[in-house]
Amino acid sequence: MKQSKVFIPVVVLLVGIANFMISCGQQNQSGKLDARENTEAREDSIVYAQGWPQYLGPNRNGFSAQKDILRTWPENGPEVLWTINVGRGNGGPAVKDGKVYLLDRDDQVGDIMRCFDLSNGEELWNFGYEAPGSVRFPGSRSVPALDGNYVYSCGHNGDLYCIDINTHEPFWNKNIWTDFGGGAIPTWAITQCPVVYGDLLIVASQAPQAGVVAYEKLTGNVKWATPSLGAAGYVSPAIVKVGGEDHIVMITASARGGRGRESSGGKVVGIEALTGEILWEYTNWQCIIPIPGAFDAGEGRVLIVGGYEAGAAMIKVDKKADGSYGVTELYKNVDFGAHTKPPILYDGNFYAQYSTNNRRDGLVCMSMDGRIMWKTERSPLFNKGSMILADGLILATDGEQTLYLIEPDPSKFKPIATADLLAIATDLADQRYGNQNWAPIALADGKLLIRDQNRLMCIKVAQ
Repeated sequence: MKQSKVFIPVVVLLVGIANFMISCGQQNQSGKLDARENTEAREDSIVYAQGWPQYLGPNRNGFSAQKDILRTWPENGPEVLWTINVGRGNGGPAVKDGKVYLLDRDDQVGDIMRCFDLSNGEELWNFGYEAPGSVRFPGSRSVPALDGNYVYSCGHNGDLYCIDINTHEPFWNKNIWTDFGGGAIPTWAITQCPVVYGDLLIVASQAPQAGVVAYEKLTGNVKWATPSLGAAGYVSPAIVKVGGEDHIVMITASARGGRGRESSGGKVVGIEALTGEILWEYTNWQCIIPIPGAFDAGEGRVLIVGGYEAGAAMIKVDKKADGSYGVTELYKNVDFGAHTKPPILYDGNFYAQYSTNNRRDGLVCMSMDGRIMWKTERSPLFNKGSMILADGLILATDGEQTLYLIEPDPSKFKPIATADLLAIATDLADQRYGNQNWAPIALADGKLLIRDQNRLMCIKVAQ
């Protein structure tokens, strides 16, 4: 594969559909997950307390330890510190040590890792490689992961790169699709947000010869790979705690039913993190195009959500006396779900944007035991936007043009402030799907990074 450094004209590329997953959390004695305790969920929480080193933040659960969030905004919205042009798509940024990393894309050429100064938006360096091709909802569609001196990313065609952030050159690279027998790429391309776990880098290949794959993060050598787990979807692996042990959880796609038949073949799989051994399966989950990853709801509970009317399922995984694992379905609810990203959990209640091809439920609140507390529906509509929990508040984009500041409350929807900051795209190929500002957002050092189909913006949201 030809590699080159690419300097992008001021107005070029965009960054595509991102899938979203969730990881560890701690619980208090009442059984409710207190957002303030999330900072202790994993060791790297302290290191990255004010950074955003990967998809969904330090603990991959949409929680930020940021304090002093501004409770009021000027009439024209919060201060925009800087704006840069990016390529089409919905890939999101990661942030570490005052630098922003974004996997951008030009479908005619390939993927471009770009690095910016968080303080002023100056582009510090970039590295591009050839990976042409285009699908519906074009552009790149993932979030990089930062660890040590390296940034890891997976591109549109399955190119997995480890790039040295000091030399700006690739340290190693693989292809998670073709290396395992993949032919034509999936309908909406490869959508993976890599997981760094100890010495491993974990992604879901979903090619014919592999399901989930763990690479040695410093060499690119394959440490383990599961067999194919089923049909390809757009879910990245998640990490959940079961009896104090870390399990990699993967969700696979179900086959379309058609002619009155129900969908079938989808499942949720628990995998031993260090060896790749499959520990348990849950087969009563059917989502034809899964995107959100599994959510660790604490005490061995795992919340699975999906679009396409799949809704939600809460399962509980327990370790038996003989060392095997059992799975219990606690409930299912078709009135709570999410099309592209997992929910936010605060004080025992889940918040998710549940607007799909056939539903417009907007922002929905569900209790831990599966009761729907409220939904905004179209007033206002939330449609595949992104959310972060910080300082007891939710920062949310609505998938269209509005940024919201919301007080999470199970009694009713409580918006505190709103601002129309994202641009309305006028040249989208599939305009019936709305404005398509679906990218995951990031929060670091009091600065919120959001994007539309042409621009990445840095917004001041904290003192």
